[in-house]
Amino acid sequence: MRNEFAQRRFSIVRRTVMAGLALAAGLGAVGLGTTEAAAQALPTMGLSATTTGAARPIAAWAEFCERYPGECAVDRTEAASVTLTPALWQTINTINRRINRSVDAVTDQQHWHSADRWDLAEDGRGDCEDFQLLKRRLLVQAGLPRRALRMTVVIDEKGEGHAVLTIVTNRGDLILDNKTSTILPWTQTGYTFVKRESQEAVGWVALGRDASPVTAANR
Repeated sequence: MRNEFAQRRFSIVRRTVMAGLALAAGLGAVGLGTTEAAAQALPTMGLSATTTGAARPIAAWAEFCERYPGECAVDRTEAASVTLTPALWQTINTINRRINRSVDAVTDQQHWHSADRWDLAEDGRGDCEDFQLLKRRLLVQAGLPRRALRMTVVIDEKGEGHAVLTIVTNRGDLILDNKTSTILPWTQTGYTFVKRESQEAVGWVALGRDASPVTAANR
């Protein structure tokens, strides 16, 4: 029953997002645009993060991959980077904002009675990684290559573990976050970047440090 409810909630969220994408595309075609889609100009050229070798996967990510292997698979025939166009940028912004608004932020302890669990926020509730995993699924459904969408662990402004979604683009690495709906270059987030999913194989790569955190339990 819980799974059935979760699937219905996810379907509602997905339909809402896709309807918003269709509306934005239609308005854009006649030159009107939308406030939501026009909230950010196409980003200027930026930097890509440098990986520094293999990193230890987060245990909760490994458990998530056992439940959803397709969400963690790496297809090396896919593009490793996204070429941003105004239409694609509009799609990314729309999905990012809609999920940030539609998912209720709760800790894993409140949600699952677990210290750290990664999931897809299909029931409309979740913490940081759940927001980003749901965004990635919808972005993939909208046509973006999964290989260019990498789950990423950072140290946030409070010194705590936090998960964001990196989009590797021709204009540098951009960050989708549930703390803000403004999509920022990774260098402008104020976060310390720890590690992210590899683009070459199932696993993780370091972004300068790999000692901590062992979880990404921040809301």
